[in-house]
Parts: sequence; structure tokens; C-alpha cells
Amino acid sequence: MKEVKAYVHSSRVADVIAALKNSPAWGGQRAGRRHNLAMYVVKGSIMPLDSGEQHYSMDLGDEVVNEYKLELLCEDGEVDEIVAAIQASARTGQAVAGWITVTEVVQAIAIH
Repeated sequence: MKEVKAYVHSSRVADVIAALKNSPAWGGQRAGRRHNLAMYVVKGSIMPLDSGEQHYSMDLGDEVVNEYKLELLCEDGEVDEIVAAIQASARTGQAVAGWITVTEVVQAIAIH
């Protein structure tokens, strides 16, 4: 099992979520079972799309951009498709419009 995290521009998050939900990996062979997708608004240092997206954080003492951090767990065989869906839908035309990380999950226990 893997954990996929993505940091994307706030203007792209709705498209990313739609792409994930439309991906065969979202339901796939899991009989329509949904992935647990968590979303957080975070302050980051990705390049702003325009000056209105960037603001000064008094707490951090620097310019920041509000971006979204998405997290989800998936089976090993679903990773490539999920990453491709995020990467294609999160594009902004910038050289670097965010990041995707994939890490190994040692154990995941469902709460019933």
C-alpha cells in the first residue's frame, strides 16, 4: 500500500479531485470502494500564478501562497494511474506547479 501526497495550486484543486474521481483507479477493481481523500489548505512556497495569489505571512515572516495538500492511500497497482491523473490535472504551465510524493505504508488498518 502507498500514500500519495500532492501539493497543488488552489485554482487547480477542483480539477485534480474530478480527475481522481474519474480515474478507473478510484473505484477500479476495489468494487467501487472510495479512497479516503483528505484535503488541507496549507501555506507554501510554490510560484504564484499572479500577484493576487501571494501574500505575506506574519507568522512565517515571508511571502507565501495558499495551496492545497491532498493525501490518499491506494494499492500499489493504482499508484501510477493516480499520479498521472494528478499530474495532468494540476498543470498550470509553470516549470514547477507543485509536487507529488509517494511513500510506502507499512500498515493500514480500517476502522469498522
